[in-house]
Amino acid sequence: MPKLRPAFIWKSQREGEPVSLSPGEIARFRREIYRYYAVHGRRLPWRETRDPYAILVSEIMLQQTPVARVLPRYPVFLAAFPDFAALYRAPLSRVLEVWQGLGYPRRALALKETAGLVLEQHGGGLPPEPQELERLPGIGPATAGAVCAFAYERPVAFIETNIRRVFRHFFFPGEARVPDRELLPLVARTLDRRRVREWYYALMDYGVGLKSQTGAGNGLRKRQAPYGGSDRQVRGEILRTLLATPRLTVEEVASRLGREPARVRRLLAALQGEGFLLCRGQSWCIAGEEGAEGPP
Repeated sequence: MPKLRPAFIWKSQREGEPVSLSPGEIARFRREIYRYYAVHGRRLPWRETRDPYAILVSEIMLQQTPVARVLPRYPVFLAAFPDFAALYRAPLSRVLEVWQGLGYPRRALALKETAGLVLEQHGGGLPPEPQELERLPGIGPATAGAVCAFAYERPVAFIETNIRRVFRHFFFPGEARVPDRELLPLVARTLDRRRVREWYYALMDYGVGLKSQTGAGNGLRKRQAPYGGSDRQVRGEILRTLLATPRLTVEEVASRLGREPARVRRLLAALQGEGFLLCRGQSWCIAGEEGAEGPP
């Protein structure tokens, strides 16, 4: 892989003054990004579709999970739940089962909730406007912008980790922290409105190349707390246990996991409050095991 070129676009040195770009500088920036993409662009399955549902699934999966872990799970999920109706009507236990291996199961629950709202409020079609998308569970500005760009070719400016890395590299070299509010105008100004999908794919792949050459790069993601022994780990263990063996008591779950009953009880209650679990008498199970009815 050839070494990526250094940043070359001038940045204003006056505090608070925005970066000023001429049409020639924008064209030069785009040429550099497309030059790299022509050689190193990635072929990914969600780039081969314009189906809004399939694109939304990929974007939710990619929110906190590396591409390498999403690749094998993505076609399995779509085969099990090919559209919003299939996802909504599936038992939550089945959705969580197929989601296993991706982590952060709250995203799977949000996808299922979104499917119901799309069917009930939007006639089964994902809305093409960022503001409407952001009203749906689990969808923030980055995911909404990506869906608009990739499913509907809308020229929406949005930022995710790799895009952020590219704009800091070119326009703010050497600066440790640059807020997104300073980057978004540059994303909008340089957006190739004639090739929206391809432009964002090219930006993301350039950002991946930067990361591979500079280590963590300058996406500046928050460092997560250690996973081992965390509540997040135990929550995952609880869900996997109840997927394999429903209707266990607190003591039975704690015994199987080798965890303190008080901690398990607290996490069971939290998962119940989030919509994952039901408590029937003294026994716990995944919510909606009996299935879900379709919307009216």
